[in-house]
Order: sequence, then structure tokens, then C-alpha cells
Amino acid sequence: MFLINSNSAYKSPLDPRDAEALGPVAAAEVERFLSHRQNNAKTPLVSLGGLARKLGVSSIHMKDEGFRLGLGSFKALGGAYAVMRLVLEEASKRLSRQVDVTELRSPEVLAVAKTMTVACATDGNHGRSVAQGAQTVGARAVIFVHSGVSDQRVAAIAGFGADVCRVEGTYDDSVREASRVAIERGWTIVSDTSWPGYERIPSLVMQGYTAIFREALRELQDPPTHVFVQSGVGGIAAAAAGYLALVMGDTRPIFTVVDPERAACIVESARAGHPVTVDHGEPTIMAMLECYQPSLVAWRILSRVADAFMTVDEHDAVTVMKRLAHPVGGDPAVVAGESGGVGLAGLIRAIGDRQIKAHLRLGDQSRVLVINTEGATDPLKYEAIVGEAPGSVLSRKAGAAG
Repeated sequence: MFLINSNSAYKSPLDPRDAEALGPVAAAEVERFLSHRQNNAKTPLVSLGGLARKLGVSSIHMKDEGFRLGLGSFKALGGAYAVMRLVLEEASKRLSRQVDVTELRSPEVLAVAKTMTVACATDGNHGRSVAQGAQTVGARAVIFVHSGVSDQRVAAIAGFGADVCRVEGTYDDSVREASRVAIERGWTIVSDTSWPGYERIPSLVMQGYTAIFREALRELQDPPTHVFVQSGVGGIAAAAAGYLALVMGDTRPIFTVVDPERAACIVESARAGHPVTVDHGEPTIMAMLECYQPSLVAWRILSRVADAFMTVDEHDAVTVMKRLAHPVGGDPAVVAGESGGVGLAGLIRAIGDRQIKAHLRLGDQSRVLVINTEGATDPLKYEAIVGEAPGSVLSRKAGAAG
């Protein structure tokens, strides 16, 4: 499925709340917070020149978030950042003064954090980030996971000291249960999706993601003309589209949102012209994107600054994982999890369809930016799909670089 944005809000200015959350000032503050986290380093920007030649575009660059903060996913930026912000805000209120991130490990702030419990629902990666953020500041974390989350991903969350609660059903069921229990017990929900009356914290989560695109624009010799970003509830796509629109203005790239065919809540919202919940069907291999209800904040942004919406299928997702692990044309190998290469899969599908290619004005002058949103966050599943362990792929990459 492919849709050009025909919503009435298209090309209208961002809501002032979203412009403040995703603008350059906020993005700079995110980077300042990052400087106080362990394992902080910019992630690689990988040039896929061989693939670009094969597809007939000028360049393809992939920001590889599989290396982000030791968590293996872009989600490391959002949940933990929001937890840090919320703890500092609570400390400021209780201490009756402004508390800065430089005081995060001070006895006074740690004493406040110790009284706080943060909770969220997750497919795996967001929960790890919230759990890591809670561990960093000394708060308690309770993470709700649905029945489709693998045992390896649950163990990774628990490894940060979080309590994990299993919920029967889908991701959306776990979101509702996390919210119900948190309200009942006075916990703070740190969700990466939003609903009526709950927008600010998801906006903070999205704000954390702006670091990806701030880093990429600094490193790229020429700015991208096209960006393809995958979407679950819409957070990463909205953060990218919003930030790029704010910092690049009229020169911003053509932005395409890519959904899994079996969980296309953003694409169906684009078709309807308003947020819609899609029916639960057969699960998608793109587990981190298996969301059936869009974030309202994300939709508010994407309806204005996304240019197109499309879906990819299960075969597309598997093929791009294998292509990145076993590249051609001298490109480096990239470890991408089941959801990691979906934006690139969208580009490949668009290039292969004459009408989509024309609609998006893709050609030999196009400079494309995509995001590997996750590495092998479930190594056993990765090896079963790709036929090679992630460590083996990474060792070949290191050998090629040497």
C-alpha cells in the first residue's frame, strides 16, 4: 500500500507544543543529558554506496542505532531520557529550586528518585530504556509485556532491575493494563504512545530521539533529499519528520513513513484522515512495530509533515535483514533486527515500483537517509532468520574495516 499525504493538515505548521518539543533548542538539551549517561557515543552513520549504485540513487546512509548506549536500539534515547527529566522535575518541586542534570546522582536527588516508581508497556526495547533510566537514577521500574514478547527480551529488561509483568493479548492490551495499574497505585507512566489527556511524557520520549537526526545532519556532507523511517505507534517517525521540518524548513527531505502491512495503524490513519485503530490479525515478524493504535501526538505531527505513507510485508523485512548481513558492492555488513531495516525495505520497494518511484521523485540525484532502529535484540531469533549469529556478522564487518 502507498499513499501520498492528502490530509487537510498537510504542510500546515506544527502545533506549538510539538515545535517546542522537537526543535533545535530541545535537541541540544537532549545531547547535554546524554553526556551524563554511561556508554554515551554517537552511533555509526554507514554509507551503503554499493546498494545505492544497484538501486540507482546517489547515496544511501544508514544511521545504525544497534550501537546506542549498550541497549541495541534507538529506544535507548527516549524512555531513559524521559525518566531522567521526570525525576529532576519531581526533585525540583520537592526541593523548591531548579535541579539540573548535573545533580542527578546527588544524595538529595537520589532520595527523591527512591520514592518514585515508573511503569510502561513495551514490545521489548522501550521497556529496556525505561528500566535502564530508572536504574540510572535510583527509581523503581515496573514493565508490562504482552504475550508475544520473547523470553530473551523479558530477561534483558529484568537485567536492569525492573519488575516485569506479563499481560495476555497484544501490545495495546499491555498499554491499557499498565495505565490502569499505574493510576491505581500512584506510579508514573512513561509511555512512548499517547492518548487523550496524556501527551507530555510521550513528547519527552520523542524528544530524546532527536539526537539521532542531529548527529546525522552534522556528519552528512550533503543533506538528505529523501528519508524513509519505520513506524509502530509513530514516535520515531514523528520525531524525525518534525525535527527535520523545523531545522531544514523549505529544504527538508521528502519524508516517507513505513508500516508493517499487518500492523499499519499509521498508514490506515493517513487513509482515513484521522487516527484509527486497526484490527488485530496474524502477528508480524516486525515485532517492535506491531502496534494497532497510533500515538495521537505522533499522528498530529505526521499528518502535517510526512509526505507519504507505505507498507512492507514479511518477505521485505526478512530480505533486508539478510541483505544487510551479507551486502554486495563493498558495503559494510550491518546487524539489523526484525524491525531495524524496515525503512530501507520501504526504499527498496519504492524503487521497484515505477509509480511510487515517480511520486517520490526518486532518481540518480537522490540522497537517502534511513535508520537501523535496532540490532539483534533477540539474538536467537536473528540467527534463525539470517542464518548467521549477530556476532559472526559483526566480526566480518570488523575484518572488512581492517
